[in-house]
Amino acid sequence: MHYRSLLFAAASAASLWAGVAAAQPAADTEVEEFVVTGTRAVGRTRLETLAPVDVITTGTLQQRGTTELATALATTVPSINFPRPSNTDGTDTIRPATLRGQGPDQTLVLVNGTRRHATALVNTNGSVGRGSAAVDLNAIPSTAIERIEVLRDGASAQYGSDAIAGVINMRLREASSGGGLSVTTGGYVTSFDGFYGGTRDLTDGQTTTVSGWQGLNLLGDGFLTLSAEYRTRENTNRSDVDPRVTPVRVTSRFGDGDADDLTFYANAGKPLGDNWNLYGWYGYEHRDASSAATYRLPTDATQNILAVYPNGYLPLITTDTEDNSAGVGIKGEWAGFNVDLNLVYGKNDIDFGVQHTLNPSLGPTSPTSFQAGGLTYDQAVFGADFSREVEVGLVKPLNVAFGLEARRENYKINPGEPGSYIRGPFTTLALGSRGFTGFTPSNIVDVDRDAVGVYLDLEGNLTEKLSASAAVRYEDYSDFGGNTTGKLSARYDFTPEFAIRGSVSTGFRAPALQQQYYTATSILYINGVPFETGTYPSVSPVGRALGGKPLEPETSDNYALGFVFRKGAFELTVDAYQIKVQDRIVLSETLTGSATAAPGTNARVIYDLLSPYGASAARFFINGVDTDTKGVDIVAHYKIVDEQAGTFDLTAAGNVNDFSVTRSPTTSATILPTPVSLFARQATLRFEDGAPKHKLTLQGDWKRQNWGATLRSTFYGDVLSPGTLADGSADSHTGSQGIVDLEGRYTFPMGLTVSVGADNLFDGYPLQIAPNLNTSGAAPFSSFSPFGFGGRFVYGRLSYKW
Repeated sequence: MHYRSLLFAAASAASLWAGVAAAQPAADTEVEEFVVTGTRAVGRTRLETLAPVDVITTGTLQQRGTTELATALATTVPSINFPRPSNTDGTDTIRPATLRGQGPDQTLVLVNGTRRHATALVNTNGSVGRGSAAVDLNAIPSTAIERIEVLRDGASAQYGSDAIAGVINMRLREASSGGGLSVTTGGYVTSFDGFYGGTRDLTDGQTTTVSGWQGLNLLGDGFLTLSAEYRTRENTNRSDVDPRVTPVRVTSRFGDGDADDLTFYANAGKPLGDNWNLYGWYGYEHRDASSAATYRLPTDATQNILAVYPNGYLPLITTDTEDNSAGVGIKGEWAGFNVDLNLVYGKNDIDFGVQHTLNPSLGPTSPTSFQAGGLTYDQAVFGADFSREVEVGLVKPLNVAFGLEARRENYKINPGEPGSYIRGPFTTLALGSRGFTGFTPSNIVDVDRDAVGVYLDLEGNLTEKLSASAAVRYEDYSDFGGNTTGKLSARYDFTPEFAIRGSVSTGFRAPALQQQYYTATSILYINGVPFETGTYPSVSPVGRALGGKPLEPETSDNYALGFVFRKGAFELTVDAYQIKVQDRIVLSETLTGSATAAPGTNARVIYDLLSPYGASAARFFINGVDTDTKGVDIVAHYKIVDEQAGTFDLTAAGNVNDFSVTRSPTTSATILPTPVSLFARQATLRFEDGAPKHKLTLQGDWKRQNWGATLRSTFYGDVLSPGTLADGSADSHTGSQGIVDLEGRYTFPMGLTVSVGADNLFDGYPLQIAPNLNTSGAAPFSSFSPFGFGGRFVYGRLSYKW
């Protein structure tokens, strides 16, 4: 667990800075940071809330080499994990983030306080977040954001489905004047010792990001803020040489893919008289990306045709993503109530393609590129929120908030071109485009649903020192029915310097349409008869034959207890939590049938069950996994202002997280003669040990006149990448690792700032996977590494504000 080591590190940092505080003058004119996430009461600051809220500004996000929002957030907030998987199809391009060890879809993401749409992608391969459909945080550029508020507490009763782990609320920039322009360019300058190829010195992953924003006056007293970003990234490759080929060479590609991103955001507001304001925003992102599948040997007779690829081939999966979001609303005062009415729409559209490939069953005339189909998800949300302060008994004042949210969702799967999935005349060879088989006509999906939720939220001061809140919410879905959640929170301020806070809540997450209806199949031929194998909806004939049922919502019980201490320029928060989730939705193991298996065996029974539907193997989404998470978040902050040395802004933040699976489902005895686990060892360990159990960040920001610098050290605990063997001999570990980032800055008198730095300054890598588990040299590192496996990234940045 490493609780002791993490607590010791945080306590040591706190003690160190407390000692410095006694010797150094500190600024006491710091502007308080008011928050709107986790509370509907007006005027609560970050340290006055009843639950922990992190506030991250745009400037904090941009003091590093990466320009990806999710990566910057993960290095700033220790309870956020954002690995960089490779060879996982679309997940290489749309990577999921997690909060407090929960699933990527168990954190609610808001933009300007309104629900943001998820992506159409379902993570079906062996990565963190397998089986989830999450929000793509990287679809929003940091230049469009004023600040991000991260509520680290269960909040389903306040905000609805998905807020089991917490809430990430991105507040868009509001400016009627001024602007800024930034150009960041850099690349990896690194080396590692491969097991097969010895030391490899590499320079790759060249990335250039151009971003800017401009504030404009809108009709006299309004604002229109325009933000845009363009990022182009070349691929990285950390594959070792391939000992299977002659001459020995690197045949695979393992790392970040090529990507071009173009993003635009507009945010506007306009007063309407004295009491009302009209507001709205629009966001657009387009991403062209290309990642690699596994290398096909020239001697693989089922996968390759020598006349087409005499040296073998490496298929490339292309992911063309388009993301749109728009919101419009009006807020003001009516009959003593603060009113906010809004309508928000979001859509995510993904088209898959495969290049440098072939459909072997089509023979030597097979095309070498295919359109493989696509996925679309969109949602429209109407929200109506009302609040006012009232005098009720001892509670002075009591903030009363209530409202409703109505949501419509739609999900589609579109087929690929026939060559990407058909069986050609060469029946002994593999069929479909290699690397990524296209969606077939039988995979076509077009489904929708509606949901309506209502809530009541009360918050106020029971005494001068005791504040409390209570919330209850009911939601009704057209596909599975209703759900009620509740939350109680309290805070007691013993002194102006010290307070304790805690909460008890229930939560839920509705099964996503993507989980209910995603299907992807390929055709196998058994004795000349075509059989499908793949992923099926749980309520499809194939899913029902194996015991599949309609998906039900996940539910949770959340408990939190912590304290806040602040004295002068020093502050410390410690928050312990427990999250119990029941009936988690997961992707089952693949159940495979065999026509030649002995009668009465599982394999033969599966074959007999599925063959009437033309299938021979299947996996599907299921409820039934229960988990229990216990953890602690620690954040210490201290600011020193010295006339000679400058300003030092110091932060130590850590997270300890212990995740355990307490129940997992098995097949019913009425389905298979020998029940088997539907969520077996490898899947369980991905949940339990696929993220670091402890993570600590120490950061110091220094500024003196025109000079500035940031030094950040992040310490990651060991992560397990479980293998398929029951005895654990195929498991691998990333090892514990410390990563150091350094940036220096200078601002010229005309306002131009020049920054240079390095992320992962000392070129740290996770432990390599043993050669016997990586015989091709293709993937020497685990995709579960919480800091990736790219090595040192060196960069420079020019920025100008006006």
